[in-house]
Amino acid sequence: MSKILAHRCRKSAFKLVGCQAVVAGGASVVFFALWGVQFGLSALAGAAIAVLPNFVFATLAFAHVGAKASAKVLKGFYWGEAIKMLSTIVLFSLVFINMEVAIVPLFICYLLGLMVHWAAPLYFK
Repeated sequence: MSKILAHRCRKSAFKLVGCQAVVAGGASVVFFALWGVQFGLSALAGAAIAVLPNFVFATLAFAHVGAKASAKVLKGFYWGEAIKMLSTIVLFSLVFINMEVAIVPLFICYLLGLMVHWAAPLYFK
């Protein structure tokens, strides 16, 4: 029973991450088509900064499930959130250091990715 529940939770989490990738990636395609390569790459970087840490969190947080593994579940959520925050900081730093970025598309796609995550309870059951 717990394996079925774990699979369902992981599936929902990865579905959410996929929706984030589609929305933020689609917005980056729009930036690329309307304003060129630099805006498109900046928007794609913002999308990646929003999606990749959430993927890592979903992987770590839903690795264990069940009452017998409650300590592991809690530890997975704590580690997942800590690594998510750290990887967000690292990704922002890498983008600002290594890319000639346009700030507006970067943050628009980053915020779109976050907004999909915030609006998920409205769409997923």
